[in-house]
Amino acid sequence: MRNDLTRRDALALGLSAAALAATGAAAQTPSPIKAADVPAPKLPIEKGAFLRMLRPVRFVQPDEDVFRANAKRFTDATGVEVKVDFVGWEDIAQQTAVTANSGAGPDIIIGFSDAPHIYVDKLIELTDVADYLGKRYGGWLPLAQKYGMKSKTESWIGLPFGATAGPLIYRKSILQSVGFDKVPEDHAGVVDLCRKLHKAGKPAGFALGNAKGDGNGFANWALWSHNASLLDEDGNVVINSKETIAALNWVKELYPTFIAGTPSWNDVSNNRAYSSQEISLTANGVSLYFSLKNDPATRAIAEDSEHQLLPKGNAKISPMAGLTLNAMVFKHSPYPNAAKAFLQYMLEKDQYEPWLNANSGYWAQPLAAYAEAKVWGEDPKVAIFKNTMNSTYYDGYKGPISSATGAVSADYVLVQMCAAVATGAATPEEAAAEAERRCKRYFRR
Repeated sequence: MRNDLTRRDALALGLSAAALAATGAAAQTPSPIKAADVPAPKLPIEKGAFLRMLRPVRFVQPDEDVFRANAKRFTDATGVEVKVDFVGWEDIAQQTAVTANSGAGPDIIIGFSDAPHIYVDKLIELTDVADYLGKRYGGWLPLAQKYGMKSKTESWIGLPFGATAGPLIYRKSILQSVGFDKVPEDHAGVVDLCRKLHKAGKPAGFALGNAKGDGNGFANWALWSHNASLLDEDGNVVINSKETIAALNWVKELYPTFIAGTPSWNDVSNNRAYSSQEISLTANGVSLYFSLKNDPATRAIAEDSEHQLLPKGNAKISPMAGLTLNAMVFKHSPYPNAAKAFLQYMLEKDQYEPWLNANSGYWAQPLAAYAEAKVWGEDPKVAIFKNTMNSTYYDGYKGPISSATGAVSADYVLVQMCAAVATGAATPEEAAAEAERRCKRYFRR
């Protein structure tokens, strides 16, 4: 196989300067990433194979540039054409549902987190590829195992490509102006800080709308930091608990300190508000810092920004999961071997390392060996994202992942519960009871 990507190839593919730098550096500098010499699975590619793939749109341009370049290299090496379409984050779940229910459409979809568990009966098993990659690259990290394997089995139904965390990002100078060097770890301290930021005219803002990443991320943080959870370890719905009520009361206390409009925020709203200096504190992936840093007009904001893990509250560790890119292959594909070979190729070192580096920390690796990638040593403000997939928190925590937990997330049950209390549409007790009712409807199916 041809494993080099020349500058001429890159220019022909329209790669950005950042992506060119990433792929060029990988070619010129010896990689510290170790790959074990283990036999690859035999995947004879079907005659006339052609693949269609759907995945979420990039938040940083080099994500798409290098991904497309790698897909072309697979075509050059195998003769299998791969058509990759990028769609909005809010659209990927709906299009996955249509594909699964119709039995037609893309061969491969990279969905989010627990998506393969929603459509497990529609997917082919990926255990042979997952076992190979795990042995070759130091093992799969905890969050990758949780989302990749069918619950209570050793069977892989998804191949995680990476995860993005949503830690806090804040303006150092503004926090210092109200008497804080960083965000407190306790709930009362967070409220105190946010009240002072609001009074200073530089409030906080967290999504309370149907935002796949930011909305669910805030709701999960509120719950998990109070030791609340959707399920217990046996899979029983326990959302209507005293811990949840405490979390909702905290949200009710915190919400008046937010900038107006957060109940309608989507996944780009807080980026815009922070970039325009309307807010001084939010939670987001590295894309916000990346965009600020690479725009001369906002570089000073990036220099004044810091990341911090979500405050622990009552939890023992920062209760932060990672929104995970999770690839699945559908049974209706006439080319399952080609699909598996493509995913394996994209996760091999020669392709994956340049893609990981080009993302500048937005996606963090699912395989242990890639922790040595150069991206994690380039900027101290990005290093916080390195261990995203070491997290033990996940959608559906603390129970087994299933189609029901996926449906709860996709239906925004938890974020809508928080929003109802924040806006005064329901009391904490009413909102928790309604969330319990909605959740049990899914778990009865």
